Amino acid sequence: MHAGRSYTFTEFLLWTRRPLYLLILLDVALVALYQLGGMHWLAVPWNVIFMLGTSVALIAGFKNTQTYNRLWEAQQVWASITAASRLWGTMSRDYVAHPEHTRRLVYRHLAWLTALRYQMREAKPWETVQLAPNVEYRKRYDVPEQVRTLDAELIKYVTPEERARILGAGGKATEVLSLQGASLRQLLDAGDLPQASFAELQRVLRDLHDQQARSERIKNYPYPRQYAVINVIFVRILCLLLPLGMIDLLAPMNDTVGGAMAGHRVWLAIPLSVLVSWMYAALDQVGESSANPFEGGANDIPISQLCTSIELDLRLLLDERDIPVPQVPASPIVM
Repeated sequence: MHAGRSYTFTEFLLWTRRPLYLLILLDVALVALYQLGGMHWLAVPWNVIFMLGTSVALIAGFKNTQTYNRLWEAQQVWASITAASRLWGTMSRDYVAHPEHTRRLVYRHLAWLTALRYQMREAKPWETVQLAPNVEYRKRYDVPEQVRTLDAELIKYVTPEERARILGAGGKATEVLSLQGASLRQLLDAGDLPQASFAELQRVLRDLHDQQARSERIKNYPYPRQYAVINVIFVRILCLLLPLGMIDLLAPMNDTVGGAMAGHRVWLAIPLSVLVSWMYAALDQVGESSANPFEGGANDIPISQLCTSIELDLRLLLDERDIPVPQVPASPIVM
């Protein structure tokens, strides 16, 4: 997530420059064929382009609305996880009499957060973080889950036996919640946890299961591919035909304008069509980069930072004093 003031125009232009290069080459070639090659049949009626542009704008707007909704839902899910985590820490401290048992419950919860965020960063075939513009931009920031291994992170929170069990499980985050449930049952059977408190903690545990499932649904189910490909195809068709429509619009002015532009008005189709086509192509690129809020892109939900903040809060609940001060990010992109 960009935590600064805004992306600069230069950043945005560099990020979208690859389709811009193609648009410039395409538009120069088409206008040259019309003006220099005498292929006047290439001109397309402007009314056709206008109707196509309107349709593409509606489709692009629909896609961007839906991808933003995915981003917003992911933000809501992790806000709920943050609230439930603080509740878990408070209840573990207040309901469990033995401080060591409280510490284990809290630290195991931190292990769950760690396993979940690593699970959310796993690569999926439909994600766009591997595309050239995003790979280039990722040089500006680091993704913590790709710098340190899950094994190295879990060492801080769970015993070696539990760590081995978590790493050997297919669903690592689910395995941690299973360990939490078993631990609560042991505390109940040993008389260290009252029945009412056990029920309350189980309710929070169930809520964590629900929030994990919601996060997994966003991660594992992409924006519908049929809608994504329609948008890409229609934008490309518009970018191809737009200079031909601009030619139809500007060609009648060739003989009505004097001076240096006399007979050459049609060349204005190049900058005008490049500008409009770039707007549509950039809009599609922005929508696609927002569709997967956990892939490690610059527009992700900052789950790593959220987990760090939760860990700080929970360790303060345990009255720990040797808590490292979170480092200030070197980049405005926060993971």
